[in-house]
This record gives sequence, C-alpha cells and structure tokens, in this order.
Amino acid sequence: MLRLNLAREPYWLDLGLGVRVRVEPLTTALMVAARSDPVVRDLPEGTSDDEIAVIFGKVLAERAILDWEGVGDANGNPTPVSPEGIAALLDIWPIFEKFQMGYVAKGLELEAEKNASAPSPTGSTAGATATARPARKAAKPARKS
Repeated sequence: MLRLNLAREPYWLDLGLGVRVRVEPLTTALMVAARSDPVVRDLPEGTSDDEIAVIFGKVLAERAILDWEGVGDANGNPTPVSPEGIAALLDIWPIFEKFQMGYVAKGLELEAEKNASAPSPTGSTAGATATARPARKAAKPARKS
C-alpha cells in the first residue's frame, strides 16, 4: 500500500559527523525543478553517470536544504546555508552518501514500489497457469495379424 504524507512538512535529516539538515519533502515539483536546472540540463554529451549523480545531488540539495546544524567555517563559527556551502558540504563523501541514501533514495523508493507485482486474485489457484504438459497416452499395441 502506498502511504501518502499529506503534511508535507520540512524535517531534519541526520547526515552523520555531527551534521543534520532540515529539508523540504522530496516532491515531484522539487525533482522536476532540479532536473530542469540549467546546470543539469546543459551537461555535455558523454558526462559520466557518476558525474551526473554528483551534480544532480548538489542541485537537488540546494533546493531542498532549508537549514543546518553542525556546519561551520574554518574557525568553527556556524555558517548560514548557501549554495556554495551546500556544494562544499556534499563534497565530503560520507555526507554526500548519507544525503543520497537518506533523502534521494527514500523518494525514489516509490518508483520501485510501482514496479512491484500486483496481488493475485483470491483463492489458492486463482490466476495460476499450468506449467506442466499433459501426460501422453500410451501407444496402442500393434494389432497382430
């Protein structure tokens, strides 16, 4: 069963290393906006899948991250959320991976759900198809003359 989150409220996502971000729910509008971003749309032919994933992840994060905790400058002073800060944060591999798995992948789970098999009709054999061939009848013995 598909569970709808009608609240659509921002929430906190723990990215590890003492960092957490407050993000918008991953909606169709957010995904379409990220896909339509000129940085993503104008990628040159032949850009590798890995490069596309990093670029798309950063563009999506710029749109989704509203606030953060545990992010500071070189002197340890808290810094405000900015596109440059988000890009620098996601350049840290464990942070990027947590964002991908905790935010992007959770949104894409719906894609996997819609590809699941439909339930079978009720009854133990409803919808079942025979896979075995019927047994051959034994040949009649030849008639003696």
